[in-house]
Amino acid sequence: MTSHPPAHRVVLLAFDGMNLLDLSGPLQVLATTNRLQGREVYRLFVASARGGGIVTSAGLSVATQSLAEIDGLLEDGKGLHTLISPGGSNGEEFALDTALVAWIRRVAPLAGRICSVCTGAFHLAEAGVLDGLRVTTHWSSAQQLQRRYPALEVDADPIYIRQGRVWTSAGVTSGIDLALALVEQDLGHPSAIATARQLVMFIKRPGGQSQFSTPLAAQSMGTGRFAELHPWMAAHLDADLRVDNLARQVHMSPRSFARSYVAETGRTPARTVELMRLEAARRALEETTLPLKRIASQSGYGEEQNLRRVFLRQLGVSPGQYRERFAAL
Repeated sequence: MTSHPPAHRVVLLAFDGMNLLDLSGPLQVLATTNRLQGREVYRLFVASARGGGIVTSAGLSVATQSLAEIDGLLEDGKGLHTLISPGGSNGEEFALDTALVAWIRRVAPLAGRICSVCTGAFHLAEAGVLDGLRVTTHWSSAQQLQRRYPALEVDADPIYIRQGRVWTSAGVTSGIDLALALVEQDLGHPSAIATARQLVMFIKRPGGQSQFSTPLAAQSMGTGRFAELHPWMAAHLDADLRVDNLARQVHMSPRSFARSYVAETGRTPARTVELMRLEAARRALEETTLPLKRIASQSGYGEEQNLRRVFLRQLGVSPGQYRERFAAL
């Protein structure tokens, strides 16, 4: 009879007004892993300050245990393997649950792994867990997190960031990506892929991928004529997108267009085109089985060798290697 190691104790924190998916996403990943493994790999606890029902921002009530009950469970000396701090807020400013902060501050040194989802990073930051670390959170809250906790290095781009035993993840669904990464660390790549497949997660995104697309980010930066230009660019990546042609699209002179574009978006038109084409090629490699020659043509690189050169320069891998690592299941 095969002997298995004891279950990893995982505590997911909860509070009124939290995002339901910040909690349920990681919880379902770990519960599904238990089912697929045919054993309790993760012993899961959902805890709030006082216990009982908490009401999420979606209006759904979630049953929780109290922090005092969790303390009682931890008194047996078996420890806490993973602590997960979900996020969410009913208002623009993230409101801290002071009882959760105090508990995190006390328990964090005993936890093998500490994680946050979305604005759950605020609780960890207030507890001092993130001091001096590079972290991420939902892109819309990144500036607020940096402003409130200047000791952190906040990077709004990645899906998740690991700094030793501390993991932070970006907005909402990135908690699922984070949980899959935790499963991979604990059980290996095949187990994480099996869980992703069961959850119909077609792409297991790496932590280094951006939490929002280049076209979406460009559209959020531009207004007026530039806001209309960006979707057009994304739909015509195989066209000649030099400054002269882009300027003509918005009825401006090339010099005036280039100057105004940089002033409004913070980068050159050529850089935006470069990022859009690279993202389009990456997505085609991840989500389709199209040959490299076709992908190069559709994404605006023309020849396959141009696509190869860009991938090696920007990502350090060939298009084929990228597809092998990140292709859809």
